[in-house]
Formats: sequence, C-alpha cells, structure tokens
Amino acid sequence: MTALFRRIQPSKKLRITVRSIAQLLKISQNLIKRVESWAFVVFVHHRDRGGLFVSYRKLEEWQNAIAHHIQTCPTLGELSQLKTSIHYDSRKFKKQYLPKTLDFFLQMCIERQDILEIWESSNCIAS
Repeated sequence: MTALFRRIQPSKKLRITVRSIAQLLKISQNLIKRVESWAFVVFVHHRDRGGLFVSYRKLEEWQNAIAHHIQTCPTLGELSQLKTSIHYDSRKFKKQYLPKTLDFFLQMCIERQDILEIWESSNCIAS
C-alpha cells in the first residue's frame, strides 16, 4: 500500500457509482448487478461475465479525490509531499494512470503552488 493510497483511503471514503464503473468498462449500467468496495480493489458483479476486479486508481472518483487533496493542501511542504506521493504511486502503477491524468495533476499542483507561494509571501510581509 502506497502513501497516496493510505491518504485517499478509497474503500472507506470513495463513493463508487455504478455509472462510473459502467463508463470505465464501457458497458451498460444494466449489466452491473452489484459493486463492492474492498480494501484494495472494487469487485464488480457483471451479469454476463461473473465477477471483475477493478483498481480504484482507474476510477474517476480516485482522480477526483487526488484533485481535492491538491486543491486543499494548506502548505507548500504538504503539497511537495503530495506531489512526491503521486509521482511514486504513478510510477509503481504505470498501467493504471493515463498520461493526460498525470498532466492534469501536475498542472493542478503548479497552480496550487503558485497560490500558496503568494499566500505565504503575503503573510511574511504582513508579519
């Protein structure tokens, strides 16, 4: 389990929808009988094919959770740790991240870093 996975805690905090699973698998929502959030994966009961395991990292909810963590980072130090965690996780699980998703995270980190630098420098001036 990576630091990013521990931070997101997908089985406890993510609300996985049938719609997002169907969208990922490119099937109709009617073909999904049930979705179970397990500790490390999502188990999907597919009417035609039995059960399927789906990685949390492939889901839109995972990406939204990371985006939320980036947007709410309170300090530059914490943002730096988060960027390191994202980088490590994406290298360890290459096949589960699209390049455009990683580019999106990088852009968000840059924007958040700019905001935090302005905020921290204005606090130094005010003090």
